[in-house]
Order: sequence, then C-alpha cells, then structure tokens
Amino acid sequence: MAKVELKKPIVEEIKANLEGAATAVVVDYRGLTVEQDTQLRKNLREAGVVYKVYKNTMVNFAIEGTEFEGLKGCLEGPTGLAICKDDATAAARVLADFAKNAPALELKGGVVEGTFYDAEGIQVIAKIPSRDALISKFLGSIQSPIANFARVIKQIAEQKEA
Repeated sequence: MAKVELKKPIVEEIKANLEGAATAVVVDYRGLTVEQDTQLRKNLREAGVVYKVYKNTMVNFAIEGTEFEGLKGCLEGPTGLAICKDDATAAARVLADFAKNAPALELKGGVVEGTFYDAEGIQVIAKIPSRDALISKFLGSIQSPIANFARVIKQIAEQKEA
C-alpha cells in the first residue's frame, strides 16, 4: 500500500472534524507532563472540544481551501489542534485557562468563526464568557429593573391602602 493511501484517512478525519466547526486553535504542547496533558484533554473533552495531535503536513492538506487556511503560519513544530463546533470561545477559553497553570502550553493562533487570530487575539477571545454565561447575565439585567418596578408598585398600593 502506498504512503498516500495511508495518509488519506487522516486528512479526511481532520476535514470531518473541521467541517462546520466554529473554532480551531493551534497550540504547542512541548514541555507538558503526562499528567498535565491528560488533565488538558479531560478539560477540553468536558467543554465539548476535540483535541488531537496531527502531523503539520496532514493539517496543511486538510485546511487547504477552507476558512481555516489562516492556520498554515502556525503549523511549525509540534502542534495540537483543538476544534469546537458549538461554542466559538470554548477551545480558546479552556486552553488559555490551562496555560496559566502550565506555562509550557503555548497558544500559537486560531480561527474563530472564519477569522484568523494570532496568540494575543486568542487570549482576548478566551476572556469572552460562554454563551450560557452571557445569556444568564442578560436575563439577570432584564429581571432586576422589573423586580424593582414591582416593589415600587407594591409600596404605592400599600401607601394608598393606609
């Protein structure tokens, strides 16, 4: 069997993972201990992020002609690829949070909803709360004025009764 036939399924797997993905973040994992790597993979899995280490040439073939083509500049040295289909900020958030305690993990860059960001841009995106957190903050801000209004109306009604 030729080498090309052995590599095709890997490229197809990467393409399948990237299809419909909101985010793809590239990291350099050199220097992580086995325990740290296991914990990182667990954290990413819990957040719904697919994390795998692929050869750079395979990723290059897979991203060619897609919105993730901006990642080509990041594919040097050992790289891990974190892909998330649902939450656009989940991969960046989990990786940046983990990198605070494990300085060996280096964010290289990523594509979020079709736009390429370098390492600093990914750090900024990591600070954006999740969709659920944003919705709960929004609902809390809507509920507060309504509750205050109801209290005022109740106090007015009680004063009129007295």
